[in-house]
Amino acid sequence: MRRTPDAAVTSLPRAPRDEAHGRVRQYVITMSIRMACFVLMLVMQPLGWWTWVLGIAAAVLPYIAVVFANAGDDSVETSVESPQIGIGAAPSAPPAAGPSPDVITLSETTPARGSEPRP
Repeated sequence: MRRTPDAAVTSLPRAPRDEAHGRVRQYVITMSIRMACFVLMLVMQPLGWWTWVLGIAAAVLPYIAVVFANAGDDSVETSVESPQIGIGAAPSAPPAAGPSPDVITLSETTPARGSEPRP
């Protein structure tokens, strides 16, 4: 279930499967950036301040990736609307004082002995 503002019927949170997919995707992207920082740190010559920045990024990004992946959507407050709250309608007019409608009453009876229903 993808959340789009135009198609939202209720204010329910994202489906757990979609939420987990988004967290895994964010984790993979962050760890890919970490690997790129690590490779660039080893390849860059001469050693300078960029090497230190890439090394620190390669060391800190795993922690950041795990924290963001575990945060999920639980930190985002969702307000669920009550299904009993409806659109307010104008009060209905009392029924007109006229002839009462015909009432049909049905009752079940047991069949008489010896008479069985035909198939």
